[in-house]
Amino acid sequence: MHKHEITPADIMNMAAYAQQRDRRRKEMSALKKNRRVHVGPDATFYFESYDTMFHQIHEMLYIEQGGENQIEDELRAYNPLIPKGHDLVATLMFEIDDPERRGRFLADLGGVEETVYLRIGADSVHAIAETDVDRTTAEGKASAIQFLHFPLTDQQISAFRDPKNDVVLSIEHPQYGHMSRVSGDVREALASDFDDA
Repeated sequence: MHKHEITPADIMNMAAYAQQRDRRRKEMSALKKNRRVHVGPDATFYFESYDTMFHQIHEMLYIEQGGENQIEDELRAYNPLIPKGHDLVATLMFEIDDPERRGRFLADLGGVEETVYLRIGADSVHAIAETDVDRTTAEGKASAIQFLHFPLTDQQISAFRDPKNDVVLSIEHPQYGHMSRVSGDVREALASDFDDA
């Protein structure tokens, strides 16, 4: 069974983390390579795990130097993004460098978090957005960052692991309709997020 939650007891001493930080960042960069899927020209899904969130929490603690008082806030923010054994969790980022184009693009993208699907063979899993904050404003502008959960049944997990089935990520918003096949290397990495049946 995988670990599905980071506890205060898991948090490293910051002096010890500082000594290992360069090595850990290189390892994380290698790990993330096969947890990334580009969909269309401007969207990238970064699939999270216990390890990516462990790294993120430690980076926040290291950079912000908030000490013990900061730990609970970081755990509260990032623990929900750790897969729980029957799901995949992704940070979806719309990455546009030009601020004017980014503003226009996001203004037309309201509700995009409701239009994301993971297709496994003939089956379809509708993404569920994190509800911590509203990711679309009242004016209909989408956030550049969305946090999405893909809950899978046992049968869908089996189908995901079977290389005979295509796995496709799609965004089906009227202003951004794109899909991308998930490569074998990424599928293999993501399959490790599921608890063994």
